[in-house]
Amino acid sequence: MPESPDGGAPPQTTDAENPKTAVGKPSGDPPALSKNARKKLAKQQWFEAKKAEKKAALKEQRRREVERKRKEWEESLANVHEEERAKLLESRRILRKERMEKRSQEKEEKRERLSLAREVGQNVVVDLQFSHLMNPNEIHSLVQQIMYCYAVNGRCVSPARLWLTGCEGEMESALKRIPGFDKWIIEKENRSYVEALSDKKEDLVYLTADSETVLEELDLKKVYIIGGLVDRNRWKGITLKKAQEQGIQTAKLPIANFMKMSSSQVLTVNQVVEILLKFLETRDWKTSFFAVIPQRKRCQSDSEKNAEDKAEEENEQDDELTASKKKCVEEVLSNS
Repeated sequence: MPESPDGGAPPQTTDAENPKTAVGKPSGDPPALSKNARKKLAKQQWFEAKKAEKKAALKEQRRREVERKRKEWEESLANVHEEERAKLLESRRILRKERMEKRSQEKEEKRERLSLAREVGQNVVVDLQFSHLMNPNEIHSLVQQIMYCYAVNGRCVSPARLWLTGCEGEMESALKRIPGFDKWIIEKENRSYVEALSDKKEDLVYLTADSETVLEELDLKKVYIIGGLVDRNRWKGITLKKAQEQGIQTAKLPIANFMKMSSSQVLTVNQVVEILLKFLETRDWKTSFFAVIPQRKRCQSDSEKNAEDKAEEENEQDDELTASKKKCVEEVLSNS
């Protein structure tokens, strides 16, 4: 287990500590967290704090690097004759033009792929009808996940046809604040998926870790639904119950067939979407799971590694995933 900032283990909660609460419907409060759940929450908060520190350090490092390059460029111009200076400036102008042309070409290719996906792509729905169960921070987190989903899908050679259903209220307002959201090539529906896809009700499959049915293969005729809900520990079984009440099929990813999870098999929205996209590319669940699921969520089976090696490996992988997500989100914003 990684060390805490003061050299010890991540903080542990006690029974006397108050559990985290959420903004829910006026009709009822969310169930209280168990002692074990509160410990997990405290540990997660510690990891988030460490991640924030690391993010700040990386941001400062990038700022210094940009400043260093700027000074080097200014010095290189100052130390050459006027003719050579003109050549350097022209060379830089040409490189910028080439980069802009390449970016423009990539945008057009992305539009073509996403437009084609509307006709032949795998239908994947993010159900946004749980926004009333989340507080503003959790809604912000879900919006970030959706941005990442859109960016990753746009990069795929054969992207899926993504849907956002039940997109209204606070969630709709948060999504509309994303620069360029109105230009996204994605299905946006204020209606529920049952209403929007009423002609495909028999093909609807809600993906939930609580299902008893294991998803063995992806079927292009099916529509796979992912619950847009952050912090599901407070609402265990909610997606399964919803699907059962609506009379639609459910299934869970075959994670247990390929790896052991350190906790529950509940993943974030972007992780599920990326796993599905990876499977569409490779047709291999194992490859898809190991490429997407963070090391910290897996049980450590290699007894030869000591704790420091495991922690270092975990941090490296998490850094790579964080950098990848940041790059994807920046790509969405810049291409909008």
